Amino acid sequence: MAAADSPSAALRRRDLCSRGIRLAGKMRSDVIDLLDTYVERQGLDASTSVATVEGVPVAAVEHWDEQTGTQRLLENLAAYRAFRVLLAQMLEEHREQLGEADTTLGRALAAVLLQVSAFAYHLEELLRLESRGPPSEEGADPPSVPHLGLFERKLRGLGVLRELAQWAVRSSRDLRQLTKPSPGSSSAPSWAESP
Repeated sequence: MAAADSPSAALRRRDLCSRGIRLAGKMRSDVIDLLDTYVERQGLDASTSVATVEGVPVAAVEHWDEQTGTQRLLENLAAYRAFRVLLAQMLEEHREQLGEADTTLGRALAAVLLQVSAFAYHLEELLRLESRGPPSEEGADPPSVPHLGLFERKLRGLGVLRELAQWAVRSSRDLRQLTKPSPGSSSAPSWAESP
């Protein structure tokens, strides 16, 4: 554990957090652009209300300020792993529905899927630096996708993208929190579990 507290580890952690904040900002911008394209191509109204979608991680959290660095990273990682599966399902459904007829939306979905995968890997790197290591994905149940009609799938996709945009905001906030010095320390953030 001493290695995780060394000055070089603290600098690496800060660098990873800074890069993660930039990645999350770019991802949010691209998801917002994708949302606009998705709404237009799917014939939806931008103001369409979508109920909570089963299997989609919710970015809102109670007592956010009481979470430890580890809790923040683990929740983010679990969310992006779930989004990776959900976006892959959306991309597959899009290809089945439209084939190559709409390459713009397909390319945008694929690009965001790559960003989500890269961000999940980035979070795994942060957890490794912490000497914790990311939890295994083996045995993790992918989000279940009920058999839905075409319109319900469109709405579910809208819900997935909206929540992903919220997660990008939360991730930036979580990573900024991790770079703050802990009380009583002038340089390294506290990663310890709370009692």
